[in-house]
Amino acid sequence: MESLIASCKESAVRGMEIFLKTFSFVPDEKLNWTPSPTAKSAIRIAAHTALYAGTFAKMIRDRKLPTDDIPAFVARLNAAEEAVARRAEMESLFRQNTDEVIAALDTLSPEAIGTTLDTSLGWSMPMTFLMNLPGMHAMSHAAQIDYLQTCWGDQDVHF
Repeated sequence: MESLIASCKESAVRGMEIFLKTFSFVPDEKLNWTPSPTAKSAIRIAAHTALYAGTFAKMIRDRKLPTDDIPAFVARLNAAEEAVARRAEMESLFRQNTDEVIAALDTLSPEAIGTTLDTSLGWSMPMTFLMNLPGMHAMSHAAQIDYLQTCWGDQDVHF
């Protein structure tokens, strides 16, 4: 179980680092650019990714979903995303919340790792999935940032 926890911690940190590296190639003048009126901007995607890391940490630490009222929960997080307007603010939030993920993972016992988080919505989430979610989530959104870069003509491969 220690190797699983270590792997999940490494994945969370690596996902954050890859996201932040990808995001570092977003020019300041493109932070709020969107390919359509209903699409999210790079800074909004980044804020989403950073904020959800904190949500995942809380879920791991509390061993439960943050609420059964998912629409209200998503609305609150959407408002919080919109409030993050600066690159430095997002990066600080992302690093802080990833540190919280690491700390939350350190609280898991073998028994807790074997649990499943149930909802009143008729679905469940194995703790092992939740443990891996921070890294996967960050990597998924890094790909969105990469796509936005191609939309404004940045065809370079950034490493």
